[in-house]
Amino acid sequence: MHGGADVVANIVEQLILETRKRDLLEGVEQDREQLLAQPFARSAPGKTVWDQIIAPATGRPHRPVTIMVAPRSCGSTTLALRLLAEHTGGHTTVVKLDADWSTPSRGRLPLEKAHAYQLDLKHPENDQISADFLSALSEHAGHLRDCRSYLVLTVAQDLWKDHRLSERDGIQVVHLLEAPDAQDVVEAHLDAHGYGKLITSLRSFPKATDSLRGLTAVAAVRAARTAAMAWEEHLHAGPTPSLVHTGGEGETTALEERIVAALTDWRGELDSRFGEMSSLQSHDNPSLTVEDRCLLLALAVQQSAPMPVVAHSAAALLEAVGDIPDRPGTAGFSPTRSALAGRGMRRRVQDVGGRVDMQDNVLFDRPAYGRAVLEYVWDNYDVMREPLLTWLVATARSADPEDRAVAALAGLTVRHGTVGYLTTLGELVGGDQPKVLGAVMESAVRNEHVGRLAWAALYGWAEQKSYAPAVITLCRRILEDTSATTDLAKRAMVRLRRVAHKNTDADVVGQVQAAFDALAQHPTAAQRLVGEVERRQQGKGSSTRSGALAFLALMTVTRDGAPWLVRTPPATIDTRRAVHDLLSSPDTAAEVISRLTVWIRACAGDSGDYTQLREQLLPALRGHNMFEAGMKLMNELRDISTAEGVSVADDFYNHLVDSRLRAVFPLEKGLA
Repeated sequence: MHGGADVVANIVEQLILETRKRDLLEGVEQDREQLLAQPFARSAPGKTVWDQIIAPATGRPHRPVTIMVAPRSCGSTTLALRLLAEHTGGHTTVVKLDADWSTPSRGRLPLEKAHAYQLDLKHPENDQISADFLSALSEHAGHLRDCRSYLVLTVAQDLWKDHRLSERDGIQVVHLLEAPDAQDVVEAHLDAHGYGKLITSLRSFPKATDSLRGLTAVAAVRAARTAAMAWEEHLHAGPTPSLVHTGGEGETTALEERIVAALTDWRGELDSRFGEMSSLQSHDNPSLTVEDRCLLLALAVQQSAPMPVVAHSAAALLEAVGDIPDRPGTAGFSPTRSALAGRGMRRRVQDVGGRVDMQDNVLFDRPAYGRAVLEYVWDNYDVMREPLLTWLVATARSADPEDRAVAALAGLTVRHGTVGYLTTLGELVGGDQPKVLGAVMESAVRNEHVGRLAWAALYGWAEQKSYAPAVITLCRRILEDTSATTDLAKRAMVRLRRVAHKNTDADVVGQVQAAFDALAQHPTAAQRLVGEVERRQQGKGSSTRSGALAFLALMTVTRDGAPWLVRTPPATIDTRRAVHDLLSSPDTAAEVISRLTVWIRACAGDSGDYTQLREQLLPALRGHNMFEAGMKLMNELRDISTAEGVSVADDFYNHLVDSRLRAVFPLEKGLA
């Protein structure tokens, strides 16, 4: 019996070693204590699923593989991670995997001892589950059991359609039918972030709690953030917090109005505002004219700004819509006279709910209402979507994700959990506003619900010249962010690599080089560039150009006052070979000569550093077809001298050119 157990253990060990050599899905290890401390709400449907998965006798999942099928935005990922945190052993490592594949494959699934894996399958194309995959997964379940490991797949309900998809040996399928109660989710998140007093107030506001009914788990989390923002705004607006049972009636009313305004979707009011078309504003008809609808949208984005800015923004949207109607009674008027025949801007601002101060600043401090206006128009006027996108890009004052227009673009383009309008946005403005497009895409890739879809779109964009600048901008921002997860950084590097691999345009290649040069100055990003050089030297074709650009970038890194690749190069790359390869290529020879010159200039004053560098470079310069490159390098070195006063150009010439050939190829002649 003992010997048999050893045999099994050895087989499992070999299987793990074999599996680890493959191109496995990567993931992020989760901190169990943090998972258990995160806000969590579980209603009756969630408890039913929970009880189905966990064996009462052991407190562990019944089977090694659990497939949880649920509607999108239902909270299935949160439920799965919480279940694994509570019902696996303390020595078990919980890992959230990233399905970076084109189709589900058992061979891509990692397998290690005492691990609990969670994997979302929600991509409409890349995560289509087949009966063959389930059969292979059943075999994988046996290996998981031997390793005392678990896998929970959370699958979007719309991907679980094939009647052949059913339980297999080692696999349990459960169905989560609905999201947890939205108010429970909101209260859990508020409590976790220190807003316990706000919960008390919220419960006493019927209109606020009514607006939470029916929200998905994702929408409920967003509502919790919105309520917290409204509470903070209220605290800053008054001297003391307005709390039920502690503040005056007026204070309580002010807080209630702010919370209700933040949480309501405003559909009733907006239905009247965007009713039958009105050509003239009338106080007995709340429906706005088309000009005022554009003004309201401008205020929704700008919130508060100088009146000329608001007026210009509204006019720009009206022009983008392409329909500037004549007012009754103004036929034949000039544009200026026609404008004078209508209401003034101050009156129009007041008619749509804003105020104007004595300095002509428009005040529209209604962020939740503003978001509701934008979402209402987006949802109800399909033909307005492309003009809105174009206008918002033009409205953006910076490429910062915090910019109001950029934030509006990020919210609208992925509003319904798809990325189709990200592609539309790219088609409309990708070539003209790559930084704005990159900022919008950054918000999308960081969104846990549409991130994979956004990355998939970027993969296709990477090979197109018009989109390349936006892809480069985004990937550089991700790689420069020290807080970015390993998964995000890996995906960014893959897409930068693809830009370099698929584009031959000199401007695009130059932009990739500039991004690599900047990234090389960040230690973590520099290690990723080392990896690109390794891939090139291992013969991986997709890294041929990116590996060359990465090495050129690493040549700019200095450590302790000397070039890093000269003094302490990474052991995993062959510096001599890299220099030789770049010198022998007409595409990179000029650039590497320029950067070698910088190296030599930096080391020339120190005899030890200079000798070390020269001895590294001489073998590369003696290679096949290197004579021309060598002579060009020596031309660049003519004004540099060593610590002993010797010309560096002469020193390299004497070491490289055989004495018998110097009469044939004199230095001056070769440099002419």
